[in-house]
Amino acid sequence: MSEMFNLLTGYSQGHRWERLLLAPVALREKVIALIDRERAHAEAGHPARIVVKMNSLVEPSVIDALYRASQAGVTVELVIRGICCLKPGIPCVSSGIRVTSIVDKFLEHSRVFYFENDGNPDIYLGSADWMPRNFFRRIEVMFPIEDERLKQRVMEEILPVTLADNVKARELRSDGTYARVAPPDGGPVVRSQQVFQSLAREAARESVELVRRLAPIQRRPKARAGDPERQLNPA
Repeated sequence: MSEMFNLLTGYSQGHRWERLLLAPVALREKVIALIDRERAHAEAGHPARIVVKMNSLVEPSVIDALYRASQAGVTVELVIRGICCLKPGIPCVSSGIRVTSIVDKFLEHSRVFYFENDGNPDIYLGSADWMPRNFFRRIEVMFPIEDERLKQRVMEEILPVTLADNVKARELRSDGTYARVAPPDGGPVVRSQQVFQSLAREAARESVELVRRLAPIQRRPKARAGDPERQLNPA
């Protein structure tokens, strides 16, 4: 991290990156390598899945890598709020790719990248969409989530709720049009932003209750007329 800030301030060119994936250094190549790793797992008959949530998908080389992964049997689920140049659902090309867009009350800018990695998932958060300007003309960062508790939250809460949205989600079709995602007959109605708001409120209530239990408010007794403190600090 310090090397990245040295790069920003001009003190260093930042040649060694142990965990961060950085643009314009080699972010595109690292992303393609992660996609190709999933393709290799699928070709070997191992679990392979990619889930991505971001604003835009434009970079041709990354789109080609996703096509190759789909053709190898990788399940690819993309939540792209804005521009998406990938065409899903084309037989023998992108039939294993699903693209949805969610636009709701709050304009989301989160970027989450999940790679199944044969049952040992790698999850990244980052600042960059997969676009030429982000890969080549800006300083952008993707970083891994290493805390297991946070990884579980992303895998079991954030991504499943996002993918399950059937109120504000629209699915991209192969002809470039979008179709509303409707709740299944008799199935649950899921509006992801409302679910996240409910989860946040519940977490806040639990946090307040925990603080109250661990550190109850201690009220100082009022000083009486003859107390030494009252004599030293008269009102």
